[in-house]
Amino acid sequence: MNAIEARGIQKIFNPGTDEAVVALQDIDLQVAAGEFLSLVGPSGCGKSTLMRLIADLLQPSSGDLRVNGKAPAQARRDRDYGMVFQQATLYDWRSVSKNVQLPLEVMGYAKAERAKRAQAMLDMVELGDFVEHYPWQLSGGMQQRVSIARALVFEPSVLLMDEPFGALDEFTRERMNFELLRIWQATGTTVVFVTHSIAEAAFLSGRIVVMTPRPGRITQVVSNPLPYPRDFHTRSDPAFHALVAQLRDLLRDAVGPTLAQARET
Repeated sequence: MNAIEARGIQKIFNPGTDEAVVALQDIDLQVAAGEFLSLVGPSGCGKSTLMRLIADLLQPSSGDLRVNGKAPAQARRDRDYGMVFQQATLYDWRSVSKNVQLPLEVMGYAKAERAKRAQAMLDMVELGDFVEHYPWQLSGGMQQRVSIARALVFEPSVLLMDEPFGALDEFTRERMNFELLRIWQATGTTVVFVTHSIAEAAFLSGRIVVMTPRPGRITQVVSNPLPYPRDFHTRSDPAFHALVAQLRDLLRDAVGPTLAQARET
């Protein structure tokens, strides 16, 4: 079963005006349940727009989009997905545990069940000893782990991640890549991951979607030959370097001579 299906998706901002912008065009994509899929492409190609369409934060101008066989609005109401943004967006006046519990509060869970689930998620992201800390007492990487725990606390089947590690230093980002793979394999959640980093997409993903500049189209979907689980040795594997080179060439062909936006980390 596919967790996400997009057929003929088009998104136009300010339609019918002189300021009309075609952000996405002719998007056809299927994401299998339990898959880890990344979207890569130059800035402004519509990666985040596609993510927001899946999350029902935007509506497509045309085409059909399904999440677990449902319209995105119904999937949102059914809590089928969680979302993690580039910034952790935690509330400084709430403890780590209370931040993670927030979706459960909105959903009406009892206090004891909220605390139990939050503790389990924080244990999974290795922050179980920080439940009474506050976000301002944590590093950037720790804050993002809290954000991931919050997105998973109500057990969604799909996790949407929009450049979640883009603001982190290289060492912390690499550590978070390992943490994310561990969490993904532990939960079996479908992950759709937006990144500007070719190397990050190659390390994390089962498939990588390469997109063109605006209007964003899918130029190719690349299957990753690297087996799971992946570790520190993966990044020195010749197959990893070959995949990074393949993705770089595809982006160069799509973008032209300027590939600065598709930075490598």
